[in-house]
Amino acid sequence: MGRTWGRCGRTPVVTISGRRTGRLSVAGLIALRPGSRTRLCHRLRTHAAGKGTRRRMSEQDFVALVGGVHQLVKAPIVRVWDRLNTHVSRKMRNFVAERPWLTVFLLPAYSPDLNPVEWVWVHVKHSLANLAVAALDRLEVLVRNRLKRLQYQPHILNGFIAGTGLTLHNPASP
Repeated sequence: MGRTWGRCGRTPVVTISGRRTGRLSVAGLIALRPGSRTRLCHRLRTHAAGKGTRRRMSEQDFVALVGGVHQLVKAPIVRVWDRLNTHVSRKMRNFVAERPWLTVFLLPAYSPDLNPVEWVWVHVKHSLANLAVAALDRLEVLVRNRLKRLQYQPHILNGFIAGTGLTLHNPASP
């Protein structure tokens, strides 16, 4: 939530020119590999305005994100997902079943506090508070820049993971 100044008792209103031009969707994950720096990987997608058009990420977007991360880390991936319908769809379950390098754990329903990526979105949204952009492409540039900045701050990403209270350890090790 952002703060602004206004006359006592009057809610400030910011008017922008232009009309709704679409929606920006962002999917992301925090990649953690022992011995390497923590990474933030993301995928942005713009959706045109209008009835009957898709306005959210598809299974293919998530497949591309996970596949790209696998190419980046060159190691097996353990993915912790919330219960977004796209994450638990039949298409996604088939995708996971066909990839031996991918293990998925589902978070309990309604538990955003256990998902470190939710802290990324809070951080980015906080940095965009009180911002009014007239064009979707301008918003995309701003979000991309904020996420890029976070990619080079692994200590903040580690803080998001620590903020969940979950521990990461190999049960086979002492």
